[in-house]
Amino acid sequence: MKKHFNHERLSKILTILVFLSMAGSAAFLIVRIIIAPLIVGEESLNSLTRTKGEYILMLVQCLLGIVAMILPGKLTQKSKIVIPQGMYILYIIFLYCAIYLGEVRSFYYSIPHWDDILHCFSGAMLGALGFSFVALLNNSERVPVNLSPIFVAIFSLCFAVSLGVVWEIYEFTFDGLLDLNMQKFAQEVDGKLVALVGHDALKDTMKDLVVDMVGAGITSIIGYISLKYKKGWIEKLQLRRAKTN
Repeated sequence: MKKHFNHERLSKILTILVFLSMAGSAAFLIVRIIIAPLIVGEESLNSLTRTKGEYILMLVQCLLGIVAMILPGKLTQKSKIVIPQGMYILYIIFLYCAIYLGEVRSFYYSIPHWDDILHCFSGAMLGALGFSFVALLNNSERVPVNLSPIFVAIFSLCFAVSLGVVWEIYEFTFDGLLDLNMQKFAQEVDGKLVALVGHDALKDTMKDLVVDMVGAGITSIIGYISLKYKKGWIEKLQLRRAKTN
């Protein structure tokens, strides 16, 4: 009981802190969007000055982060699905690391392999979500399915990698709309972005997908062992339906 209370209290504290970080950053970014230049001049190449498009993207991500924080509560209310406290805490920490630290505080650019770490982490979480999805269907009266552990593990792997592909599509789309370089298809030369060609242009996108697959693969292997030998590991991170009287 005490352990459950501590987890619940920790999740509430983290939620409040991350929400305040996102909301405060959103307000700051609105101001920066108003005064930021459309392009960064050569005199600002060595400063932290960003373009208006970059600030707009950061604002969009902060707003999406706030929405993403609200979604779990709405999900539990509307569909009566219970989210384990451990999974929720990992989810909030990921949002904070990816949006606030990664984009607002520029960890993607100042901390080596920050993007790789988060892609691996997100792949692992999405893999656990894939197990949850199958488990919810398996316990549903409308879709009675009984699947082998290896099939569930493979499905979870494919599920996570597919969502990783969706994220790369998102980056590709905003690169085109806001003239950004999230997919690192260009490199800076004398203050200008010069498009890479051939294999070099694919490195960042393919690396992200590979790391996504590594994270999802680790979760899938752990999940397979958990289901096959009834260890109960993956079940601790699975979404489940609330018990009804």
